[in-house]
Amino acid sequence: MNNFEQFEKHESGIRSYCRSFPVIFKQARGAELITSEGKHYIDFLAGAGTLNYGHNHPVLKQALIDYISDDGITHGLDMYSGAKENFLEVFHRVILEPRGFGDYVTQFSGPTGTNSVEAALKLARKVTGRNNVISFTNGFHGCSIGALAVTGNQHHRGAAGVALTDVSRMPYANYFGESANTIAMMDKMLSDPSSGIDKPAAVIVEVVQGEGGLNTASAEWMRKLQKLCRKHGMLMIADDIQAGCGRTGSFFSFEGMGIQPDIITLSKSLSGYGLPFAVVVMRRELDQWEPGEHNGTFRGNNLAFVTAAAAMEHFWTTDEFAKSVQAKGKMVKERMQKIVRKHGPDSLFVKGRGMMVGISCPNGEIASAICQESFQHGLVIETSGNHSQVVKCLAPLIITEEQIDQAMTILDAAFAKVMKEDSAEQAS
Repeated sequence: MNNFEQFEKHESGIRSYCRSFPVIFKQARGAELITSEGKHYIDFLAGAGTLNYGHNHPVLKQALIDYISDDGITHGLDMYSGAKENFLEVFHRVILEPRGFGDYVTQFSGPTGTNSVEAALKLARKVTGRNNVISFTNGFHGCSIGALAVTGNQHHRGAAGVALTDVSRMPYANYFGESANTIAMMDKMLSDPSSGIDKPAAVIVEVVQGEGGLNTASAEWMRKLQKLCRKHGMLMIADDIQAGCGRTGSFFSFEGMGIQPDIITLSKSLSGYGLPFAVVVMRRELDQWEPGEHNGTFRGNNLAFVTAAAAMEHFWTTDEFAKSVQAKGKMVKERMQKIVRKHGPDSLFVKGRGMMVGISCPNGEIASAICQESFQHGLVIETSGNHSQVVKCLAPLIITEEQIDQAMTILDAAFAKVMKEDSAEQAS
C-alpha cells in the first residue's frame, strides 16, 4: 500500500499528474515505469513529451556517467565549456545544416520551454518595434506571463493574476471546419486599418497543437501562413517544444512543408534524457540582443549539453530512426482507428500525426475515465484538448512493437468498458 503522507503534508496542492497516477514511481527503463512496489506500467505520457528517447537510454546514460566521472562542469552560466562547444557543433552539423538552417544561430534561453517562448516573443518585439503578437485558438506555449498571454487555455490563463495583453487571437487551421479560409480572414483583418488589430511583431504557431487537443495544420495552411507573415512584415515563430525532436516522424514537425520559420523554440526532449534544456534558434540577422539582455542563471546546463549531443549523434545521423518513428506512428494510428470502429464510430475519431496521436471522445469525463481504467491495468496515459476530451499517446519513440501491442490492448479494453457504461447510463 502506497503512503502519500509526505507529499500530502509538505507538497503544494498545485500538483496534478500525481492525482491521475497515485503511485510512487521508483525506476524507469525504456518505455516502462516501475513503482516502489515493483509494478510495471507502459508509459504513454513520457514526461509530457520530454522523453522521446525513453527513460535512461543506455547510450545517453553512459555519456552522462562518463562526463560526471571525469568531473565535467555541471553549471557554467553562459560561459564557454567543452560540453557546450560539442553540443553546438553536433546540433549544427546533424540537425540544422541538413535541414537548411545552417546560417541560424542558437540562444540558450533558460531551462524550460516557456522561457524559450518568452525569449522569442521579446526578440520579435525588439527587432520589429511592434508590441502585438498573433497566437491561435487552442495554442499552448507555457505558463509564465508572456508565454501565457499567447496561450489559449482558460484554466492556466485564470491563474495569471494580471492582464494578459498585446496578443490577438486568431482561428487555427480548421477551427471553423475545412471550408473556412482562416488565412484569408487574417489577411483581411491585417489589411484593414479599422479592424482593430495592431500590426503584429510575430505569429507564434504549433504545427501540431499538443495540449490543445492534437489539432494539426496542413502543409498548405503553413505555407499560406508564412506568405501572410512575409506580406505583413511579421516574424514566424514555430513552437516545436512538444512536437519537435522526432515526435511527428521528423526532427522538426514542419519538415517537408516548404516553410522556413524565422524563429524556432525547442525544449522538452531536446536534452534527450529529461534534463531541463531549452533553446531559441533564429535567423542570424535577428540576433540583435545586447549581451545579457535576456539573462538567466541556468542557461548553462552542461549535463543536458552532453546528453543532447549524444542523442543527436545516436539517433539523427541517418534516417533510420525517423523511419522507425513513422512506422510505429502508423501502427498506433491503425490500432486507434480499430478501437474507434469497434466502440464508437459515430462518437470517436483519431487525431494527430506520427507518434503524437489520440482518440477524441464525446467529452472529458469519458476520456478521463478511459485513462483511469487504463492506468488500473498498467498503462500511463493522459488527456488533452479544450475540454480534456482527447486520449493522447505520447509514448517514447523507442517503444517496441510488443509494448505498443500490449498498450493498445489495454486501451481497447478500457474503451470497451467505459463506452459500454456510458451507453447504459444514456439509456437509463
